[in-house]
Amino acid sequence: MPRPGAWLRLTALFASGAVLLAVVSGAASLGAAHRVLAALALPPLVALVVAARLAHPRLLAPALGALLLFGLAALVTAPDVHLALSAVAFAATLVATAATYRGKDVPRAAWRDYVTLTKPRIMSLLLVTGLGAMFVGAKGAPSAWLAVVTMSGLALACGGASALNHVLDRDIDKLMGKRTRARPLAAERMPAARALEFGLTLSAFSFVLLASLVNVLTAVLALVGNLFYVLVYTRWLKRSTPQNIVIGGAAGAVPPLVGWAAVTGNLTLPALWLFLIVFFWTPPHFWALALLIRRDYEAARIPMLPVVRGVRETTRQIVLYAVVLVGVTVVPFFWGPLGVVYLYAALLLGGAFIWLALRLRRNATSRGAALLFHYSLLYLALLFVAMAVDPLLG
Repeated sequence: MPRPGAWLRLTALFASGAVLLAVVSGAASLGAAHRVLAALALPPLVALVVAARLAHPRLLAPALGALLLFGLAALVTAPDVHLALSAVAFAATLVATAATYRGKDVPRAAWRDYVTLTKPRIMSLLLVTGLGAMFVGAKGAPSAWLAVVTMSGLALACGGASALNHVLDRDIDKLMGKRTRARPLAAERMPAARALEFGLTLSAFSFVLLASLVNVLTAVLALVGNLFYVLVYTRWLKRSTPQNIVIGGAAGAVPPLVGWAAVTGNLTLPALWLFLIVFFWTPPHFWALALLIRRDYEAARIPMLPVVRGVRETTRQIVLYAVVLVGVTVVPFFWGPLGVVYLYAALLLGGAFIWLALRLRRNATSRGAALLFHYSLLYLALLFVAMAVDPLLG
């Protein structure tokens, strides 16, 4: 049996350390600190169980046993029994950790392939939207420390979700042309188990980092976005409905909520407008790309809108969503925290977006689709930069 990779072993070691700290803090009667430390042990334990269930069956019994004992200890309130069960849970976690070091070693994947799994270009745009929302929520520049920690946690969540997306899409990636056939799993440069472990580790560490150094709401939002992208969009919607990207776009709209919650500790109406901006931006952005690689989606039997409804209907939907998008972008000025600097930017950038969409509608060429697709990336980045700049100049 192949041995789990370094990422899963790191997760197991972290779980053992976190459970040990929870036991020690409980024995010392540290109260709130004990509860926080116990909560931080849960994500790596869950990641260990999921990885065992999907890729390392022999690891499932010790990992699941450690998780169940840890949960049982949390439910028992009698001090002596709680402490005893916690100690047993720690011992079980050590057994699970030791099990990750057994088995035959497999060749290591190149670090470049691990970077590829995180989809850095997509991640960078998501981080821009999250950081822009931090400036809006703070009504100015947030503290450098908070910004760095929040963006680091968000990057881990985005990278983890992207890695798990690679795992689930490795079959269709082989069918969708050179762009996806060269990916690490499709090209078989890396075992799927390694990518799974990597994705679970990043996802678990994202929650731990955000929950411990920012706030629990921020950590939960990042996790929800991660799970929605992996389980709802990638696993279900992408292969079942031409509305996949419309509903699935909610996952990409979560980073502004993460940024807002990091500086405010809550979710109020202005945060919803930031969410909706990215939500309505996603379909025209992605459908422009889908027009360019329609034949690839046909080959993989993915029901993207251009495949199911045709080019003409797709360009019509792009125009409709572009108009709605621009309408939504002006709401934060009339009913929200943003001022005239942002409004001018939103109208100028949005006007160009609608013009390119109408141009594509009149003449649906590959060049027009490519121009709209690349502009849409610049559009969203500049729009959120304008959001960040507006409170600084107001």
